[in-house]
Amino acid sequence: MAPRLQLEKAAWRWVETVKPEEIRQEHVELAYRVNLPACKRGTCRRNCKGNPNCLVGIGEQAWLGDIDENAFHNIDDPNSERRDKNTFVGLTNLGATCYVNTFLQVWFHNLELRRSLYQCHNSRAEEHNTESEYEPQSICEHLQYLFALLQNSNRKYIDPSGLVKALGLDTGQQQDAQEFSKLFLSLLEDTLSKQKNPNLQNVIQRQFCGQFSYVTVCNECGRSSALPSRFYELELNIQGNKNLTECVTEFLKEEKLDEDNRYFCESCQTKQSATRRIRLHSIPPTLNLQLMRFVFDRQTGHKKKLNTFISFPEQLDMGPFLEGKQDQRCVYELSAVLIHRGISAYSGHYIAHVKDARTGDWYKFNDEEIEKMEGKKLQLGTEEDIAETVKSQTRKPKCSKGYHCSRNAYMLVYKVQEEENTDPSWTNVEVPAFLQRLVDQDNHKFEEWCNEMADMRKQSVDKGKAKHEEVKELYELLPARDGEPYEFIPLDWLKKWLEDSTATKEIDNALFLCSHGKLHPDKVADSKRVSLQAAQLLYERYSGGPRMDGASLCRECVGQRCRVLRLKNQLNEDYKEVTNLVKRTLSGEGYWVGKASLRSWRQLALEQLEEDEHETKHSNEFSEGNGDEMKTFNEDIVCCHGSLSILETERKLVSSEVWCKLREYFFKAPEFTQNQESCQQCLTLEQEEKDNEAVSKMMAMDQKNQLLNLFNEKNRPTLNKWPQGTDVLYIVPLFFVDEWRKFIRRPTKSSPVSNVGNTLLLCPHGGFMFTYDSVALLWPSEWEVISRLFIVDQPISIHCFKETTLSGPTTQYTTQPGKRPKLGNMCRESFLFQQQRDLREYTQATIYIRKVIEDQRMIKEAVPELNASSSEAEEEKEEIPKVDGEKDPDFSQVNVKSQRLRGGSRVSKVRSTRHRKLRGEKALIVSANQTLKELKIQIMHAFSVAPFDQNLSIDGKSLTDDSATLGSLGVIPESIVCLKADEPIADYAAMDDVYQVRMPEEGFKGTGLLGH
Repeated sequence: MAPRLQLEKAAWRWVETVKPEEIRQEHVELAYRVNLPACKRGTCRRNCKGNPNCLVGIGEQAWLGDIDENAFHNIDDPNSERRDKNTFVGLTNLGATCYVNTFLQVWFHNLELRRSLYQCHNSRAEEHNTESEYEPQSICEHLQYLFALLQNSNRKYIDPSGLVKALGLDTGQQQDAQEFSKLFLSLLEDTLSKQKNPNLQNVIQRQFCGQFSYVTVCNECGRSSALPSRFYELELNIQGNKNLTECVTEFLKEEKLDEDNRYFCESCQTKQSATRRIRLHSIPPTLNLQLMRFVFDRQTGHKKKLNTFISFPEQLDMGPFLEGKQDQRCVYELSAVLIHRGISAYSGHYIAHVKDARTGDWYKFNDEEIEKMEGKKLQLGTEEDIAETVKSQTRKPKCSKGYHCSRNAYMLVYKVQEEENTDPSWTNVEVPAFLQRLVDQDNHKFEEWCNEMADMRKQSVDKGKAKHEEVKELYELLPARDGEPYEFIPLDWLKKWLEDSTATKEIDNALFLCSHGKLHPDKVADSKRVSLQAAQLLYERYSGGPRMDGASLCRECVGQRCRVLRLKNQLNEDYKEVTNLVKRTLSGEGYWVGKASLRSWRQLALEQLEEDEHETKHSNEFSEGNGDEMKTFNEDIVCCHGSLSILETERKLVSSEVWCKLREYFFKAPEFTQNQESCQQCLTLEQEEKDNEAVSKMMAMDQKNQLLNLFNEKNRPTLNKWPQGTDVLYIVPLFFVDEWRKFIRRPTKSSPVSNVGNTLLLCPHGGFMFTYDSVALLWPSEWEVISRLFIVDQPISIHCFKETTLSGPTTQYTTQPGKRPKLGNMCRESFLFQQQRDLREYTQATIYIRKVIEDQRMIKEAVPELNASSSEAEEEKEEIPKVDGEKDPDFSQVNVKSQRLRGGSRVSKVRSTRHRKLRGEKALIVSANQTLKELKIQIMHAFSVAPFDQNLSIDGKSLTDDSATLGSLGVIPESIVCLKADEPIADYAAMDDVYQVRMPEEGFKGTGLLGH
């Protein structure tokens, strides 16, 4: 089928030869495309929107033919949540709790620990009524219940949120996994020590605790002293080492104590050089080896990850490292490898590879997902061993048989090699009956959920099958045959009916009607012609209306469209004719036409025709283009009083022949003959405006001549140096002076100033209160002129008098009116306090960062950027600098020696108050409540300087407290913060950590792991 636009043109092609009054029924049916041939299935790739008889591609493909039952629902098979046979149970990641999940799986596979936990007394679980929800309280209870679910749950994975909540962990923040391991085992040890069963009190020590001692030997006398200690894991440095043996050797190696680090010898009774080493006495059945992959970087002030390859054996002989107790079993087998994927210490993902103690199979535990390794072999996989960084491309070293190599392993768990034991009870750990009862309760809930999901799936499938039969029945009846009754149905409704994603609503045809209550010709493309039988069935089942049958074809709309289209075809010829007629010399009577209208009359005519074509409620489908500026032809020469405009330059005289042509398109346009007079009201107002401008110019000239020095800001009095020959000066608001100067410069554009407005400088109690940036000082002669020319609401003067004191002659100032002692001071202090508070409570304000290069002067003293004019640069040099620490006098009898105005007097030249941006300076948008740390992050993005390389200062004061807010540090809007950058470090991988560290590290502060 032809494209939609071609079908549109073909439906109205007959208007070229048929006038509106000659329209017959066949023309109406052509306009509504009733007789277009219907498309067959397979011939259209998508539905032909221009053809109301095309019923292909509206969504019927999903219903015709055989349909898979799964297409009728979006509910996953509940059995996909069911635990597979002979597999383990996963743990849900609650956001950033993968580090918790890995350790829980490792501890669950420690059979002795699991067996001991099951033996812990739990009266709450034993007495629990299975009709209610079980809620563990203590850490032991949580761990008991969690391990029981991991062992016998029917679920594929379980939710550890109960334990995580009990520990008070933040599920959205990834923590140090090694620190979590230490703190949790310590907490568990403390909890188990309170059990009544003595065999349970020291289970953590029996499983994980070993002994070593720090042995120090004096180099002078040879005295040896030992400090015994216990350990639950060995923390091994990996930097500079290639394999686990080297790491253990370095851990036990001898250390020299000399110079400032000398040892106080009890025998020598003085500090002596000595040697110190660790002597390993006993190792536990479960040996935890922490690979120190996350270290503190002194240069950056943050943790970083060492992506160093370390090889480790499947079988580890600790005999060579052990001293004494030769009867100990020293051969260990690898039982778990904990992996951190990612290059940053502050992000990434944790997984665990754990060996099943019963079968010897290796499993990868990745939160909810559990994968069994093939052939009872540990397979770390490539994704665990590749650090995602471009800078670090170290090739993975080859590993010997029985060894593994990883750059992401951060903890290794070894278990002592046991003698072969044929007793199955050694590896079988049974869940106690009281816990199994709770597991059965959870399994029962899971089965109920599975049945509920299965029922919902079945209901959806049954509903889909019924809809399938309905569609197959009705779709065959939809096509309207030639000569038979038909109706129009909205295309969108048919698509939704076939889509079935939501409940099918009733048929709504209200938006398809024209102003005559019939089907609008433009809506044919959005509707489909169906048989009367099919329409009857659809309305019976879904209701709706109004119904649109063959009698709903609107002859009036077709006639209107025919007229518009004929005019549009004629428009180009008329445009050429009018253009030629306008160029001819006018003879006879003429008509006034707006020049703007004449320039754009073709566009206006086209828009008018478009309006007529898309009349009534469907007019919102077209764009008016330039019609927003002038919607009616000749409206541009109509004044506000509805008469002919007085602006003769905006109109043109055209012949009556041109006007007649234009009236065919704009029959409602305002008409003005050649003899039409311009608007008298506008002429009167124009004359009044000219008279007013003349008066304003004269007034401005007179005021300028009388106050010439005030206008030019010359010979101005200051308080720094009281002028000779007068003992009084007067004060007016600076705002008054600025507004007065605007009027003098542009008297015809600005309003004259009438009132001085001195009451603005007084507090509500009549006391004197102002800041020096807001007032101007006047000579008495100028005040006399001001009093004569303007309304003075409140005179304010400053008087100078000299008096002799014990310290000598001094000069004093007083004001009239003066300040009331108490109320005036209170108002002024409140005013200043509010001013300071406003400066420290802002949002989305601009500050400027200027970079300082080594020991050179600040770039502040450099030449301004090219966007600042040369005159502004000169003014910058002339500006009087502000003096820090000066007092803010209030003119109430203060000694002249302390009266140094902030910024001095007003300078003699008028300067731009906008900030001049200099080279090397950048503007940042900040808020008062954001921290200095957050500002440093913004500066890092703007200047590519890491926060730990930034030295910031404002007004010579260093900004060092990263946790302090900008408001508390005195950073106010328009402040200039100086940045001095240290030499950047070579390891830019640390920058990734800085991007992710937004708040100070708090670790497990405030959690249950620290007893809170």
